[in-house]
Amino acid sequence: MISPKATIGKNTKIYNEDLVYIEECEIGDNCKIHPFVTIQDKVKIGNYCKIEHYVFIPSSVTIEDEVFIGPGVQFTNDKYPKATINGRLQKDGDYKELSTLVKKGTSIGSNSTILCGITIGERSLIGAGSVVTKDVPPDTLVVGNPARVVKSLK
Repeated sequence: MISPKATIGKNTKIYNEDLVYIEECEIGDNCKIHPFVTIQDKVKIGNYCKIEHYVFIPSSVTIEDEVFIGPGVQFTNDKYPKATINGRLQKDGDYKELSTLVKKGTSIGSNSTILCGITIGERSLIGAGSVVTKDVPPDTLVVGNPARVVKSLK
């Protein structure tokens, strides 16, 4: 399902529109979005991005141009998620969304988890299965749980 309020750029290919969930968001030009992807409202995706199968991108995530997001990558937007507050089911506005920024040219390996409130620097590489808990400098390879800097890519 693609919301009629979603803005999708020129030449962006969404594979099997019945198998994606795209809310009110902005997706740039010349992107590729594979099946079983969820993109919630208030998400901004730049140009020439590739988003593989089973990716979850919640509200308040910004992805700049030329970013690759591997299969099964999960982003978060709430540092302390709960189901209920004072015995009632939590609803919109009961929690504080934290924004996340993925800068231009970054590649995120499959099955990685990106915690909220961080910035991933330009041209960085996130190794498969990593859990990114803090900012990543530009031109850096990080791997592990928690993700740690392995080397500079300059």
